[in-house]
Amino acid sequence: MKADRTTDVHDVEDLLRLHAPQVLGALVRRYGHFDPAEDAVQEALIVAAGQWPEDGVPENPRGWLIRVASRRLIDRLRSDEARRRREETVAALTPADAFVAPPPGEGPAGLGRAPSEDDTLTLLFLCCHPALSPAAQIALTLRAVGGLTTAEIARAHLVEEATMAQRISRAKRAVRGTEFRPPEPQDRDRRLAAVLQVLYLIFNEGYTATAGPALHRPDLAREAIRLTRAVRRLLPHEGRVTGLLALMVLTEARAPARTGCDGELIPLDAQDRAVWDRTAIAEGTALAEEALAQGPAGDYQLQAAIAALHDEAARAEDTDWPQILALYELLVHRTPDPAAALGRAVAVAMVHGPRAGLAAVDALAEPSAGRYRLDAVRAHLLERAGDHEAARAAYRAAADGTLSDPEARYLRARADRLSP
Repeated sequence: MKADRTTDVHDVEDLLRLHAPQVLGALVRRYGHFDPAEDAVQEALIVAAGQWPEDGVPENPRGWLIRVASRRLIDRLRSDEARRRREETVAALTPADAFVAPPPGEGPAGLGRAPSEDDTLTLLFLCCHPALSPAAQIALTLRAVGGLTTAEIARAHLVEEATMAQRISRAKRAVRGTEFRPPEPQDRDRRLAAVLQVLYLIFNEGYTATAGPALHRPDLAREAIRLTRAVRRLLPHEGRVTGLLALMVLTEARAPARTGCDGELIPLDAQDRAVWDRTAIAEGTALAEEALAQGPAGDYQLQAAIAALHDEAARAEDTDWPQILALYELLVHRTPDPAAALGRAVAVAMVHGPRAGLAAVDALAEPSAGRYRLDAVRAHLLERAGDHEAARAAYRAAADGTLSDPEARYLRARADRLSP
């Protein structure tokens, strides 16, 4: 049975993104060939993207994709098998009957149990395998679970497509042969922490790009939120997951007010809060409260609570800085993250004055990366303390240290404003 023949292209794209990781997970679980399985899924997605907008979406879109992808994979495995027979004159490695594609009426490609979103989570665990570097984990997650093309991932990271293709290929080789199953209970927490960290890094890169002409990359931010929602559907009572989703939703709610008409950066205290997404703020606040009720307050829950306090303030001067400082104290006690320590220094300045904040900044260890953020905070506090000459120098040092064009323009403008 078909849906309306004129299906919206964007609806089809959303549907394909939803089902792609489940289809890939089902094929990898059944056949154990990650790389060719991913190629087969991509081919099935291309076919669907061409057919569904005109012919309508099948009644069981996931089953349709699995059937098409599995047949493409079977054809490839058969071809590889034949080549090996010719070249090596050895027996086939896989029984022939394993490559028989079922007819359309026999369920989703005869892959044993029906695929589910559990496969999405297992695929995330695989993409965030501890053998991979964080950069490789992010690239493989966006490719295999997010469904982004190699070109899209390369553009998001401002590298050549060939470079990103090599990174993804190396990541696939590193996890080749890994059994497709959830981690053991004793390893689950550590692996889940890696998954959430990757999603957090993807969101941060989308919300504040580390380099390039744009401050905000909404495609990456939206993708991180979408994937985190998928994880939460599977783990609805996991406080870390709920907290991370709350943090993302509350932070992204401020995105419409972060840049001006020419793309210039607008700091938090100068943003037009009427432009903030109030629906998202209501959802994020509810999620933050739920996350805190789901167990001991972890890093994501505390950061979400801080974001909620910022979002709930009708004006910058209404922000509950003493409460934010108390939350940062808990956060810094839990994590060595330099960003948390820097956030605490800003909160100290807002509660106890800029000189106290400067003392807190000076007490921080010099970061190995992201030094410009420390310089930017120091410049802001020096300006508030009235030391304009030192603030100007710190603003310029921060501008020289960032690779983000909008951040550099903003910091240089602040420095120029303080020129005699």
